[in-house]
Amino acid sequence: QVQLVESGGDLVQAGGSLRVSCAASGSIFSINVMGWYRQAPGKQRELVAAITSGGSTNYADSVKGRFTISRDNAKNTVYLQMNSLKPEDTAVYYCKATLAPTYRSRWYDYWGQGTQVTVSS
Repeated sequence: QVQLVESGGDLVQAGGSLRVSCAASGSIFSINVMGWYRQAPGKQRELVAAITSGGSTNYADSVKGRFTISRDNAKNTVYLQMNSLKPEDTAVYYCKATLAPTYRSRWYDYWGQGTQVTVSS
């Protein structure tokens, strides 16, 4: 059994900063990609940022220069530092991990339950 638990969501004023975290636990042999997605009311879930086990990163154009993704492989944890927040960043933020639960297992995608980030104007 694998669990992803997000934390750090909050209400913040526009222009402020927030850091959300996601820790993976359980039966984990190896984690490939970890990423953050978000879903605003009435909109589709979209990729915000992703990071490979080697540290390569990918960002949505809307957050480039404002958000930074990082991970601690020893702790199976991924972070998203969000600066210069805008009201349009308001959404539920979900963590996703692509991982192998056991040796020689194929890769599986696991999702967290989400954490609410609200940016007030």
